[in-house]
Amino acid sequence: MAGSGEDRQAREAGRMPAAPAVDQSALDAAVPAPSRGIGLSGKLLLLTILFILGAQVLIYAPAVANFRNSWLDDRLSSGRTAALVLEAAPSGMVPEALVRELLDSAGAKAVALKTGPARRLLAASDEMPDVDVTVDMRDQPIFRAIPEAFATLFADDGRTMRVMGDARRVGDFVEIVMDETPLRQAMLRFSRTLLVYSLFISILSGALVYLTLHLMFVRPMRRLTDTMVAFRENPEDISRAIVPTGRKDEVGVAEYELQSMQHSLHDMLAQRSRLAALGLAVSKINHDLRNLLASAQLFSDRLANVPDPTVQRFAPKMIQALDRAIAFCQSTLSYGRAHEAPPQRLSIDLAPLVEEVRDTMGLGEEARIAFINAVDDGITIDADPDHLFRVLLNLARNAHQALETRAPNDPARDQIRIAGRREGAVTIVEVSDTGPGVPERARQHLFEAFQGSTRPGGTGLGLAIASELIRAHGGAIALAEGTLGATFRITIPDRPIDLASIRRSQKKRA
Repeated sequence: MAGSGEDRQAREAGRMPAAPAVDQSALDAAVPAPSRGIGLSGKLLLLTILFILGAQVLIYAPAVANFRNSWLDDRLSSGRTAALVLEAAPSGMVPEALVRELLDSAGAKAVALKTGPARRLLAASDEMPDVDVTVDMRDQPIFRAIPEAFATLFADDGRTMRVMGDARRVGDFVEIVMDETPLRQAMLRFSRTLLVYSLFISILSGALVYLTLHLMFVRPMRRLTDTMVAFRENPEDISRAIVPTGRKDEVGVAEYELQSMQHSLHDMLAQRSRLAALGLAVSKINHDLRNLLASAQLFSDRLANVPDPTVQRFAPKMIQALDRAIAFCQSTLSYGRAHEAPPQRLSIDLAPLVEEVRDTMGLGEEARIAFINAVDDGITIDADPDHLFRVLLNLARNAHQALETRAPNDPARDQIRIAGRREGAVTIVEVSDTGPGVPERARQHLFEAFQGSTRPGGTGLGLAIASELIRAHGGAIALAEGTLGATFRITIPDRPIDLASIRRSQKKRA
C-alpha cells in the first residue's frame, strides 16, 4: 500500500493525465516478424528479370519478323541472280546441272520472271508442289510481317511458299517457289539464340540492379529498421540511437531525422522521469514542510503581541512572508495541471508590491546587489496581487542568481531594476538586471519547464510558472532584445468594463 500511495502522490505532483492502458503484448504481437524468405532485394531481383524479359518479348516480335524478311530477301537475291543467268543464256543452252545448281543456291524449286505482260518460268525442279502460301516482299509493312512470321513459326513442316520481289534490272518482279521448312528452322534457331542472350542480359542486369540497390537502399533501410527496433527495446539507452553515415541523399536525411527524433524522445523521457521524481520528492516533503511553517506561524503570532517597537515593525512582514510561504507550499504541486487557479484580480498599487519583493529577497541598502524600485507612485495594475508577486519574485531571483556569478558583487555595477508604466489600459512592467544576459541556447525554450534554465542545475520552472500566471491575466511576458543584461517585459491589460452590470448595480443602490 505504501508503494501505491507514493505512486498516487507522484501522479498528483505531476498532475499529468493518466495515459490510457496499452496492451503491450498485443502491440508486440502486431509487429510483423522479419521475413526469412525473399526480402526486398530478392523481390527486386525477380522483378527486374521479369521486366527485362517482358521488354525482350516486346522486342522479339519485330525482331523475328525482321529476321524472316531478311532471310527471304537473301533468297530473292539468289533468285534474281539465277534469273539473270537464265535470262542471258540462249534458250535451251543452259545445262541441266547448272539449272539445278542455280535452284539449289536460291533454295528454290522454281524461278519465274515477269517482264511486261509476259510471265516466264525460267527454271523448275522435276516435281512442282502446290503453293500453300504467297508472300509479296514488295509490300511488307511491320503490322503484316509480324503475324506472317508467327504463322511461319507455328506452321507444319513441308509447306510450300511463293515469294515475290522486285526484279530490279531483270524485269518487273521475280518470284520463287520454295519449301518453308528451312525458313522455319532458321527462325527457331534465331529464337533460341535470342532467348539465351535475353536471359543472360536479364540476369546480368538484374544482378547489377540488385547489387546497386541493395548497397544503396536495402542495406541502409535494414540498418534504419534494426536501429529503430533496438531503440524501441530500450529508449533510455541513447547509445542505441542511429549514427548518421553522412549521406546527402534522402536516406541521409532519413538518418538525420531518425537521430533527431530518437534524441528528442530520449530527452523527453528523461524530463518525464525527472518530473516524476521531482513530484514524488515534493509530495513527500510537502506535509512536513507545511507543519513546520504552521509552527513558525504560531510563533510569529506570539511575536506580534510583543510591545517592542522593532518587533512590531518587522512582525507583520514576517507574518505575511510566512502566509505566502504556506500558500506557495500548497500551490507547489499545482504545476502540471491544466490550469492554475484563476486570478482574483484587483486594482493594486505596483510600487508597494515591488517593495515587498525587495524585502522578501533581503536586498536592503547594505546589500552587495542593488535593488532599484523605479515604479512611480500612483502606478496601478489590474492583477492578482499574489500571482503578480510570485512572477516578480521569480524574475528577481533569477536576476539575483545571474548577478551572483560575478562575485564579488559591486552595487554600483550589479543591479536589479523593476520599472512600471501605463499605456492607456495596459500596464507594462520591466524586470531588468545588469548581468551577463540570457544565453542563446536557452532562448528557444525560455518559458518551457526543464528546458529554459540558464544555469547548471536549474529547472526552468520559475519562468514557466511566470508565463502561465501572466497568460491567465490575458497578458504576455517576453525577453526584450537589445538591452544590457536581461530584461523581461510583462504586459497586462486591464479587464474590460461591463457597463451594463455597473448600471444595474447603480439602479439597485438608487
